[in-house]
Amino acid sequence: MRVKRGTIRAKKRKRLLRKVKGYRWGRKNIPRLAKVAHLKAGSFAYKHRKMKKGDFRSQWTMQVNAAARQNKMSYSKLIHLLKIAKIELNRKILADLAEFHPQIFAAVVEKAAKK
Repeated sequence: MRVKRGTIRAKKRKRLLRKVKGYRWGRKNIPRLAKVAHLKAGSFAYKHRKMKKGDFRSQWTMQVNAAARQNKMSYSKLIHLLKIAKIELNRKILADLAEFHPQIFAAVVEKAAKK
């Protein structure tokens, strides 16, 4: 007696096609193409979740640099002086201070410059 896989195969195919809904061209409705597209999408999603952290860090660096230059100092000099003064603020916090609390950021720059 042969095994008929109709319902299981259809269920598997339907689940895959549900995941690739919204993709372009044949990748949304041709199972062979959809499978490859789904695997690639998953690997890109994983990779870009990791890259996102670096993107944020570079964004914070730019914000801190802009604010530091408004306070007559370069970014690299500011970071160096903060380390010497033992002020342990990370780039995220510095960027937040620069954007929302410029007076406090200016005070931090001044304190770092005194050491």
